[in-house]
Amino acid sequence: MVAIDSAVVTGGLGESGSWIVDDLARRGVDVTCVDQVGPSGDAPENVSFYRADLTDQGEAWELIDYARPDAVIHFANVPAMGICPGGRTFENNVLANYNVMDAAGRVGSEVVWASSECTYGTVFAETTELPEYFPIDEEHPVGAPDPYGTSKVVGEEIGRMVHRRYGVPVTSIRPSWIQYPGEYFTTEIRESFDPGTAAVTGDRNTHVPSGNFWSYVDVRDIVSLVSAVLDADTEGHEAYVGVADENYLGRPTAETIDAVFGGLPEECDLEGEESALSNAKARADLDWEPAHTWRSALDEDVPAPSFA
Repeated sequence: MVAIDSAVVTGGLGESGSWIVDDLARRGVDVTCVDQVGPSGDAPENVSFYRADLTDQGEAWELIDYARPDAVIHFANVPAMGICPGGRTFENNVLANYNVMDAAGRVGSEVVWASSECTYGTVFAETTELPEYFPIDEEHPVGAPDPYGTSKVVGEEIGRMVHRRYGVPVTSIRPSWIQYPGEYFTTEIRESFDPGTAAVTGDRNTHVPSGNFWSYVDVRDIVSLVSAVLDADTEGHEAYVGVADENYLGRPTAETIDAVFGGLPEECDLEGEESALSNAKARADLDWEPAHTWRSALDEDVPAPSFA
């Protein structure tokens, strides 16, 4: 059971945020759902909806000051490159991240927010370079060559600032490519994948073919990771990678990376289909582990939240 009574969820009608709102509501938490649009269906009685532009500091502060929640779960960002011009993506995300996290700190709310695997700089790069080592973990250097990934790097620094300034715990979750039961977008890639012809660049909106080294995570596991953070006695600022245990290709990870990139970093400790990103820190600190894999989730009929 989540150890909070009230929460604000930004981006709460988005693809991932709506699952978080639904989960918290089912656990009896009073949820304030904030988005740019209103709900499309009925929601539990303990969920209230507000439309807001979180790049407007006054709107962000007013909503969070009024709610004074135990926790703010911040998932409202432009979610990728290729949706808006780069400058707008960066400006929107950085302003929203500052306004929301600073407002949370002012009222003493714990913060859990969606950073990204893109902080490592490989997903939307023009030419993807290999990381310093595999598997990539939270200690790996960050630094992105694109506005989206850079907005997430800046967001994590804002989280550190908010902790230093207000003393509230701030957790940056770095999800891999989030998938949804019954509609995994990884399927087409896997079924058409040929390591002998795969290009290093491609459709960056879907992380194809290798910017995140074929890693993914089920949305339900991101929901459980958020819950694990809220259950834990966290302090300071911490980052956690949210990723499934295995890649979505059903092929040996190191061999596939070698075939596509023509080499591997000197430090490479990947076995079989093990994900190129590590979830070991979340396992150790939060007793969390992913419960869903592409092999079973492809055919699952799990309805999405009805109000989103």
